Amino acid sequence: MRDQVLWRKEGRIAAMLADRLGIDTERALDIFYNSHTYALLINPESGLQLQSDQYIIADLIKELDV
Repeated sequence: MRDQVLWRKEGRIAAMLADRLGIDTERALDIFYNSHTYALLINPESGLQLQSDQYIIADLIKELDV
């Protein structure tokens, strides 16, 4: 996946996480970038890059146990 496309996907996911948790985007980025879900997302072999933003958010929320 191209870096720019992945970068935009990360931004959308962080914005969705901020909305879901009622936090600011900066905090959401911090949570996201320090998650196992993010580690999987940046690994093209995991296949997570091909999933929808909603699917990734669901995994991230499950990981956070929120």
